[in-house]
Amino acid sequence: MTDLRIAFWGTSRISVIVLDEMVKEGMLPSLVVTAPPRQKGRGLEVTPSTVKVWADAHYIPALEPEEIKSEEFLKSLGADWDLFIIASYGKIIPRSVLKLPKHGTLNVHPSLLPKLRGASPIQSAILEDASVGEPHDTGVTIMLIDEEVDHGDIVAQKAISISNWPQKGRELEETLGELGGKLLVKTIPLWVSGSIIPKEQDHNKATFTKKMTSGSGQIYLDDDPVRMYRKICAFDTWPRAYFMTTRNGQETRVVVTKAHFADGVLVLDRVIPEGKKEMAYEDFLRGRK
Repeated sequence: MTDLRIAFWGTSRISVIVLDEMVKEGMLPSLVVTAPPRQKGRGLEVTPSTVKVWADAHYIPALEPEEIKSEEFLKSLGADWDLFIIASYGKIIPRSVLKLPKHGTLNVHPSLLPKLRGASPIQSAILEDASVGEPHDTGVTIMLIDEEVDHGDIVAQKAISISNWPQKGRELEETLGELGGKLLVKTIPLWVSGSIIPKEQDHNKATFTKKMTSGSGQIYLDDDPVRMYRKICAFDTWPRAYFMTTRNGQETRVVVTKAHFADGVLVLDRVIPEGKKEMAYEDFLRGRK
């Protein structure tokens, strides 16, 4: 399988985790397609995607198109491909492009489809109404792409039960990324050989995720503590959970960096007040007084 010409489409951290699993099995892609550099951080420094950084480190050529339909990109991409792999790319890819490879296009999705279709399956899984501290079932799906979002036939699935739910967002991303990568490298040879018959999803059981925004992480300290704790876990990397409070006569945004849930109570441990460094929540409260 090392002679397969594979183009990998991805942008986020979970994409890199899947790529690492491919490399372990000698399935190094011939090309990476990722999002172009974006402004990030307080200084709004133009920064390449994590996948572009990974590709450079592994000496793999990378394309960063602003427009997938552009003649320049399509010429650079070419048509001599055995397989496309998509894992959290972040853009809609035209059907004409998806059909280019000899063996089509496989997508790695971090949920058990048809559950949690859409762009935020990891955060949405954490936000679901599930008991704190109890086991929770989730998993990954390898699927074909069609005209609708996460609607295509299932090629492979792997379920996993996670104890002490919920995991933090980054932890769940690592767990499902690794699980998806391992499942992918097992699936590719079977798929290319024609040994797998895709299975249609049960569309009547489909659920859908919402697009997360910078305001999605807002919590209210007098709200349901379980729901607020799940928010803190879900948004531990972006957009970060935060609450608003009045300090010195002005509304202040306070980011929650660490919290725990004990005996039905949400306990805040560490916070970053607007314009300040990270501190213990108790120190923040003393300063506010």
